[in-house]
Amino acid sequence: MRQLIGLIVCLSLFTLPAAAQNSCDDPFQGVAIAFPSGPWTKTDFCQTSIDFSEVRSGGPPPNGIPPIGFPEQPHLLMEALPGPVFESIATAETWLQPQSPVIALVIEGDARAYPLAILTWHEIVNDTVGGIPVAVTFCPLCNASIVFERQVDGVELYFGTTGNLRKSDLIMWDDQTQSWWQQFTGEAIVGSYTGTQLTMLPSQVVGFAQFAAQYPDGQVLSRETGAARSYGVNPYTGYDSGDPFLFDEAVDPRLRATERVLGALLGGEAVAYPFPLLQAQQVINDVIGEEAVVALWQGGVASALDAARIDESRDVGTAALYSRVLDGQTLTFSAQDGVIRDDQTGSAWNLFGQATAGELQGRQLQPLLAGTHFWFAWAAFKPETRVYGEAG
Repeated sequence: MRQLIGLIVCLSLFTLPAAAQNSCDDPFQGVAIAFPSGPWTKTDFCQTSIDFSEVRSGGPPPNGIPPIGFPEQPHLLMEALPGPVFESIATAETWLQPQSPVIALVIEGDARAYPLAILTWHEIVNDTVGGIPVAVTFCPLCNASIVFERQVDGVELYFGTTGNLRKSDLIMWDDQTQSWWQQFTGEAIVGSYTGTQLTMLPSQVVGFAQFAAQYPDGQVLSRETGAARSYGVNPYTGYDSGDPFLFDEAVDPRLRATERVLGALLGGEAVAYPFPLLQAQQVINDVIGEEAVVALWQGGVASALDAARIDESRDVGTAALYSRVLDGQTLTFSAQDGVIRDDQTGSAWNLFGQATAGELQGRQLQPLLAGTHFWFAWAAFKPETRVYGEAG
């Protein structure tokens, strides 16, 4: 954590030339915000859905945490990195461990893994997967791994980091209008895109070995990013055992601030499944917004925010959410001797929602949008959330 704070202090000393005065009153008056006037020559600050007093400087300047695959822009202090480079499972095995956490994304059979060893240092990868332009994002402060389509009304956007935070969460910006976007929700909060919602895509944080077993022909993001970074080193040592950073609100007391939860929003209902409960039960059958769902937990995934080296961190496991409806039938699931089975046919299922043995072998449950986040962030953006297992 000291390494992180030192980096922030160092980067906050940079200055940028002033841009032309916008037509609104200065929205940043009295607000501690990173570089309000330097690079934001296109941003329409007259359009916003937030109070600027909620925005905090994270320290680094725009793209000071350089996204991968972002086109070169003027007024940026850090390097512009080329598009992502990928490597085979066999090559990735030379530097990743079985427990190394990766974001698994599969679109139209195109399976890719994005190691958090790399995302911790870049936070955004602009990529195209299965023919779909995507932004693969990770906010370490909120432990939020979220994937978005980066095409809006037929326009392909590239996303970078503003250097600012809201509720401790990364605020992104796009290269076309320089609008600001909340990473946790995918909503534009400042600029001409204000109110626009990016489409979220299902993804999972899993262990590298789990990804490799499920997708042996999958591709893995390479360390050949064009940047010199200590990939695999955790600059947020001990963060997931401490207090939130640059978070001004009171933490919802129902859970510890940095407790991991599987958070989902379906049919207007928000639900959080605490990891300790998930680990104890391994399988939870539930209904969210009239949707029959199953939450699955499995170990074998290291925390990206614990030890000084990610691969030496404790095993925090991972979780995923699926629909329980298959061919019009609602299944119920249970864990038997470490194997997940449905009660209707006795078929065995894995973490990826695929039947691996039995009558339903080869069938796939529908993945649902859900993320493994820190509790304080989920509760801040979804304050009306239900906590599974909570009395009343």
